[in-house]
Amino acid sequence: MVDELGVAVVGFGWMGRVHTQAYARLPHHYPRLPLRPRLVTVAEEVPGRAEEAAERFGFASVTRDWREVAADPRVRAVSVTAPNFLHREIGVAMAEAGKHIWIEKPVGLTAEDARAVADAVAGAGVQGAVGFNYRNAPAVEAARDLIADGGIGAVTHARVRLFSDYAAHPDSALTWRYERERGGSGVLGDLASHGADLARFLLGEIVSLTADTAVFVPLRARPAGATAGHTLASGGAPGPVENEDYVSCLLRFASGARGVLEACRVSVGEQNGYGFEVHGTKGAVFWDFRRMNEFGVSRGTTYQDQPVSTVYVGPGAGEFAAFQPGAANAMGYDDLKVIEAYRFVRSIAEGRPYGATPTDAVRAAAVLDAMARSAQQRSWVDVAGG
Repeated sequence: MVDELGVAVVGFGWMGRVHTQAYARLPHHYPRLPLRPRLVTVAEEVPGRAEEAAERFGFASVTRDWREVAADPRVRAVSVTAPNFLHREIGVAMAEAGKHIWIEKPVGLTAEDARAVADAVAGAGVQGAVGFNYRNAPAVEAARDLIADGGIGAVTHARVRLFSDYAAHPDSALTWRYERERGGSGVLGDLASHGADLARFLLGEIVSLTADTAVFVPLRARPAGATAGHTLASGGAPGPVENEDYVSCLLRFASGARGVLEACRVSVGEQNGYGFEVHGTKGAVFWDFRRMNEFGVSRGTTYQDQPVSTVYVGPGAGEFAAFQPGAANAMGYDDLKVIEAYRFVRSIAEGRPYGATPTDAVRAAAVLDAMARSAQQRSWVDVAGG
């Protein structure tokens, strides 16, 4: 027997839509899941946006005030896809109201914010999931298993990169993303948070680091009205970009391995250039998000001139079998969010966490805080709790 799970989405920009579609697809990919999401309500303060979401996706009701969601007895689970500066307030309130939460990274602006949400989830005894979607790629999970099993020997060093051009246009509107108070640390929270999570997911805790940051587009035009995504705006009054466009960082892991993490939101010529390279004493593993369903592996005892093989993931890797019947059939970005939704709902059904949790968000945020502190001090710093 399948029970209904009343869900709400708070904040209906692009990511709110992605979460909504993921809920709708769960019965198709995971028909044995004992809970079936029902779209109860959507909260969005931009006039007309919630109504449009309800008409398009079938939410039973709409509101412009997310506090009504916290008080709604029909809602058992909430997707928090509002802007970063609202994550802490909304996440804590929903957890304290007894709602399970699926919250987008970086879960606030600081490690303190993420910790407040994690504490609220733990204190209320609800389940919490966090939108670190790249760890859900079957190829990434297969690479992690290979590393953990010693397939490339002891890890010596790694590189994680996240390059994108979404903010490269000089006419990109000066939205909340570029403000310190509402957007936090810029590319650190937006992209490097994924990098910190991937590094931890693959290699364990980061204990110390040194970082450098920069702003390459210092002025942007203020938008004339409500924005969504990365809107262009020309002709408006210019304002200063207050947070980082770029970060580079040297990492030291608890294992003794070394790493490099680099992220940039203004990389002309790069579209979602996300990936990693992990090197060990007997081999290496390589993954590029733009070729999401494959990874490169070099292993053996040749050492010099050792070849790299391409592995196409199939039903034995991660959640691949829920989407495709055989290796090399492509999966896409939205499928990663369906996996995330599945693990969130499964957590609720079974009363134990699956996938990335608010605790993972706290650890990633501690890395980001250390990056910001290091860049300001121009020195090596320890990662809190690392």
